[in-house]
Amino acid sequence: MGLTYCLFSYNIIHLENFSDSKKIVVLLKVKNYYTMKLALQTVLWILAFFFSYKIYDSINGPINFNKTKNERYALVINKLKLIRKAQIAHKDVIGIYSDNFDSLVKFIDNGTFTLIEKRDSSFMEYDRTYRIDMLREIVVVDTLGFVPVKDSLFKNSNEYKNFADIPINGVEAKFDINAEIIDKNGYRVPVFEVKVAKDIILHDQNKDLLKIENETISVDGVNGPAIILGSLTEVSTNGNWPTIFDATQ
Repeated sequence: MGLTYCLFSYNIIHLENFSDSKKIVVLLKVKNYYTMKLALQTVLWILAFFFSYKIYDSINGPINFNKTKNERYALVINKLKLIRKAQIAHKDVIGIYSDNFDSLVKFIDNGTFTLIEKRDSSFMEYDRTYRIDMLREIVVVDTLGFVPVKDSLFKNSNEYKNFADIPINGVEAKFDINAEIIDKNGYRVPVFEVKVAKDIILHDQNKDLLKIENETISVDGVNGPAIILGSLTEVSTNGNWPTIFDATQ
């Protein structure tokens, strides 16, 4: 290319020795040379920007992904904690967990807690076996009154009304909720489960990083492809998230 440039320079200097037709040919060659040079420089700049972006993205992509993930997980988990509180109250009053959000919301609106007081007491009773009076100890339960569930759990808030909604902008999906009664060591025990897939929570994030997140097995992470509260196979009201999320509200 350097030799071509020298030839072009030489030809331009000595254009006066050429005929008009040769002058035109030389000028066209010079024009084509600089056009090709500009095009090549443009391509090189585009490639430079492209590879610079790829390097930047490979470093900052996982950082931004984790930041977004933790922010959204915190929102989802905080809502699951509220659902857990409502489900425990439902079981305390009704005896079982709710298997749908409509009935859970209705329970909060209309349900009541019974306020009781327990106290120890004793009395003498004739024992027919031993034919003597014997001291009997009992627990006396007194009913003191009733308190609406809403006033007790959500006194100044209506956030329970949208329990089913996942609190992520742009996500229209709902939490999955189920409740059953299982046999545990010969006892019939109520259980429940509320969950949402990570694919829904992180729907707009990098698919490769999302695939890795779905396969997480770690004491510091949310294991598996979903955030889950409770269990349909074990007697538990815990979530599958690490304790770091229990320290934030």
